[in-house]
Amino acid sequence: MSNKIYHHPVQIYYEDTDHSGVVYHPNFLKYFERAREHVIDSQRLNRLWNDQGIGFAVYKANMIFQEGVEFAEVCDIRTSFIIEGKYKTLWRQEVWRPNAIRPAVIGDIEMVCLDKDKQLQPIPNEILALLV
Repeated sequence: MSNKIYHHPVQIYYEDTDHSGVVYHPNFLKYFERAREHVIDSQRLNRLWNDQGIGFAVYKANMIFQEGVEFAEVCDIRTSFIIEGKYKTLWRQEVWRPNAIRPAVIGDIEMVCLDKDKQLQPIPNEILALLV
């Protein structure tokens, strides 16, 4: 993984939780997506899609749930990544609760670069320069 760790705060709202007040597990994918978007920048992603027809898609996601995250907490999404070849990046993302000694959730998300026809494309130099 990259040496740099990016931080993104996430407020846990009631709507994010199940009947027990714990975050409903698919919502962690949303938190991870938001954190990745902040690393790359939403304006840059929008420009890539509109100008070049290039975007990114989740190829594979593996998540480990070590403890529940509860309503009203503000968690830190910690993100790092590596470039795994011409088309793919691997993102390690962790959800840290306040004052925790280990992450509550760990996600390993593989992303691929695609064009509008859903064909693999090399990761644009603009993104490579940003990520290295």
